[in-house]
Amino acid sequence: MVNYNGKSYVCLLDFAMDFIRGKWKGVLLCHLYSGPKRFLELQRMTEGISQKVLNEKLKELESDGLIDKVIYPEVPPKVEYFLTDKGKDLTKAIKEIEAWSVKYYSYLGDSCK
Repeated sequence: MVNYNGKSYVCLLDFAMDFIRGKWKGVLLCHLYSGPKRFLELQRMTEGISQKVLNEKLKELESDGLIDKVIYPEVPPKVEYFLTDKGKDLTKAIKEIEAWSVKYYSYLGDSCK
């Protein structure tokens, strides 16, 4: 049993999966893998996600140390999100899972871009 921040996990794999659990976190990490993105750019790329949910997931990924954001001193403020080193390492593993899916199930549709 693994305990972290008041939560219990069956094992370290269960703990690691909690960082990408849900519909959007893994997808957002994959979108950021190619470079920094702005909020609306991420929303357009991630069809079906609401502004509220996108904001929540970005905050969760930031608090987990997987992404960071830069706020440029402009009017209106320009904000870009990018992967941290920790986030890049996790996204490499997610990309391996995506490659497995493409290999065996590519007939179902496109992969994340």
